[in-house]
Amino acid sequence: MIPALDRQFVFVTGKGGVGKTTVATALGLAVAARGRRSIVCEVGAQQRVPRLFGLEPPGGGGELEVAPGLATTSIEPNAVLRHWLDVQLGSRPLSALLSRSPVFGFFLAAVPGAREVITLAQAWNLAQPQRWGGREQGYDTVIVDAPAYGHALGMLQTPRTFGDIARFGTVRRQADRVRSLLIDARRTAYVVVALPEEMPVTETLELQHELHDEVGIGPTVVVANGMLAQRFSVAELARLEAEPSDGRAPEIEAALVAARSHGRRARAQQAQLRRLRRGAEAPVVTLPELLDSDLGARQLGRLARELGRRLA
Repeated sequence: MIPALDRQFVFVTGKGGVGKTTVATALGLAVAARGRRSIVCEVGAQQRVPRLFGLEPPGGGGELEVAPGLATTSIEPNAVLRHWLDVQLGSRPLSALLSRSPVFGFFLAAVPGAREVITLAQAWNLAQPQRWGGREQGYDTVIVDAPAYGHALGMLQTPRTFGDIARFGTVRRQADRVRSLLIDARRTAYVVVALPEEMPVTETLELQHELHDEVGIGPTVVVANGMLAQRFSVAELARLEAEPSDGRAPEIEAALVAARSHGRRARAQQAQLRRLRRGAEAPVVTLPELLDSDLGARQLGRLARELGRRLA
């Protein structure tokens, strides 16, 4: 099987708040370190990736290189559809006229899955050797920082739904191209990010079955994010728990409280990690907990090296 870092398309999802953007960006750096041009596509207008590198986001859905070999963009369906019309009609004035019409807005609002399939079509486009219009080179690996997994599954369903609605013509062909990429395990990897906590682990184990139902393949890899270092053995933690809580200086007592809390959390995380590994069909790799205030290019590089080592 082709390693996840060498595939054309990587779809990153998981429960909200588990660190999908951080993992997607670290994956992009790991891919770039292998000599492959990569891009992280954020879905929506969040544009978090440039800020992780201390850069201002580009306007208008533009692409920005944030590190050697790694770019990022935010996919905005309205802008993508306008560009697609430019290419299909061969006339920017005509496509601009159409995009300003009420029909344009009605199409995006009324057709089931229109925004989602346009988003995926743009991600597909970025992975092509020659993009729409034939003027720009595509990327070797496109990483989609997808929504939380409920919405992500809905997004993965849309090319089939959209293709069923548009039974013929250009729209149907585009939906079929996107669908063929999503269901091809040689070209596409699904990375599920979870925290080592009860609910995210439960939802991750459920998601793998739903992925099978929708695209015919399960997760390629599961990332257990935010793992605490195990600083104490079982015996050491028992001794900490047995220490009396009075008669000490406040700073010593505060250190004991912090040590006990860390030990309990790390032990609970390890229990959930074992549960995740028992139930997951895919390999489970771990990443350490990083404070948001410390997250930047250096820390992302550390995560990228860890992923590069585990996923090679």
